[in-house]
Amino acid sequence: MYFAELKKRDIANGLGVRVSLFVSGCRHHCPGCFNEIAWDFDYGKEYTRETEDEIIAALEPYYVQGLTLLGGEPFEPENQPELVKLLRRVRSDTHADVWCYSGFTFEELTGESRARTDCTDELLSLIDVLVDGRFIFAEKDITLRFRGSRNQRLLDLPKSLAAGRPVPWDSDAHV
Repeated sequence: MYFAELKKRDIANGLGVRVSLFVSGCRHHCPGCFNEIAWDFDYGKEYTRETEDEIIAALEPYYVQGLTLLGGEPFEPENQPELVKLLRRVRSDTHADVWCYSGFTFEELTGESRARTDCTDELLSLIDVLVDGRFIFAEKDITLRFRGSRNQRLLDLPKSLAAGRPVPWDSDAHV
């Protein structure tokens, strides 16, 4: 797996101060994508154990609330095995919550789709908030909190998985 960027102090991609990993590789190719350069699976730097260690260390300060996975596309089948390993470590070694942005919808990730691998269910189980749906330029709205287009949803992933249907993330509970 390759990654386009690692931001150790990000306040734009989820609640609070976050560490954000922008993975490389995306087949969605949404028109108007803000990170088109990361569509290439070989763009950026190779993801290594040292990268993982760097992420875990960046999550240590008390003021860092969590980790955000973006892309590219975290749920491309090629990216899932490394991200599962990373999130296992995040859960066991840090206090961080986990957000993930995906062009796939909750229904695609939990049903039949090209995103489904033997890692998908575990990866989903390790994420707190899923921002799902492709970016649609005609639906772009810069006033939206934590998303780029009106079709995208912020989902409470543990509640969604338990209910077997999308459950909106309650932003008022996290002000």
